[in-house]
Parts: sequence; structure tokens; C-alpha cells
Amino acid sequence: MLPVAGIVVGVLSLLVGGYAAIKASSLQKTVATHEEKVAKIDNLEAQVNSVSAASEKSAKDINTLSRTTQDAFTTVSQMLGDANGKIKALEDAQKKPAAVAKGHASGEPVVAGPGEYVVKSGETGAKIARAQGCSLGELMAVNPDVNWNKLKPGQKIKLPQKK
Repeated sequence: MLPVAGIVVGVLSLLVGGYAAIKASSLQKTVATHEEKVAKIDNLEAQVNSVSAASEKSAKDINTLSRTTQDAFTTVSQMLGDANGKIKALEDAQKKPAAVAKGHASGEPVVAGPGEYVVKSGETGAKIARAQGCSLGELMAVNPDVNWNKLKPGQKIKLPQKK
């Protein structure tokens, strides 16, 4: 009976071995399919990481651009405010009466005597000299105490004698 039992065990071992071989082959096919899927997942993970890094860089660039734009708008706003203030000052200055010459506190208009000229707003020494038919040097020579860079409306200056 021992040899028959050995044969039965041998046959059973062959059957179990064959079944295991079939299952191993099936598992190899399943593992190969899963390896392809894992490779695809790894590829997708690399792409997601790359897109995530690009997204973070874009977010930083947008924040930088936003700050730069805001700084530019702030600068322009300040410049517009300054210009508006200067325009307001000019408008106010036009509304005020002309400045009175030194030593003439009565508020009456300054009148030029013989050989004198009263400076008007916006005039320069060169403009006055041209209008009076003399050179700027002659005008400066008879008015040594005048600051020609700061002429004021209502200021009296002497005119050189005509030749």
C-alpha cells in the first residue's frame, strides 16, 4: 500500500504543481499589467510635480507684477497729487493782486517816473532791454542792486539814458 500512496501523493503533487504553475503564469501577467500602470502613475506624478512647480513660479511672478504695478500706480498718484497742488497754487496766485513794490505799502499801483520802468509778471531783464531798445548790459549797469534772476512784478528799475 505504500507504493500506491506514494503514487497518489506524487500525482497530487503534480496536480498541485501544475495548478501553481498556471497561477504563477497568471500572476506574472497581472504583475506585468500592474508594472505598466505603475510606470504610467510615476510618469503622471512627475508631470504633476513639474506643473506644480510651474504654478508656484507663476504665482510668485503674479505677486511681483502686482506689487510693481501697485508701486507704479502709487507713484503716478503722488505725481498727479503734486501736479494738482501746483495747479491749485497757480490758480490761487492768479486770483491774488499783483505784488506791491518794496517801500510802497499804500497798495496803489506803482507808476514809473521819467527814466524808470515797472516790471510786469513774467518779464526778464532781456525782454525789458529789448522792449526799451537797449542792451541787457546797459540795463544791468544802471541797476547794480537788482537781482536779475528774481525780478518781481511791480518792481521799479532805472532805464539807461538813450543815446
